[in-house]
Amino acid sequence: MEQRKHWWNGKWGRLARRDVFLRVDADRWHVEQRAGGAEGISRFYEYGSADEAEETVRALLDGTDTWRELSPRPPGSWTLPNN
Repeated sequence: MEQRKHWWNGKWGRLARRDVFLRVDADRWHVEQRAGGAEGISRFYEYGSADEAEETVRALLDGTDTWRELSPRPPGSWTLPNN
């Protein structure tokens, strides 16, 4: 499964933080809505097209929170540069 996009509501703390992830696996699109950070509770949605998944993402990001798109780390980004 490949993560395509990640949004964060800009709030810290288990009670306030919310994240939305858009992922793709072959021809299936997955949206994860997470409340409470890494240890929080997630709700998952699965779709057959990117358009359907993106429509759900737009609905989840609607509201008063100030959402920020976070870039996924490119493959190999954890390696240290040669000195």
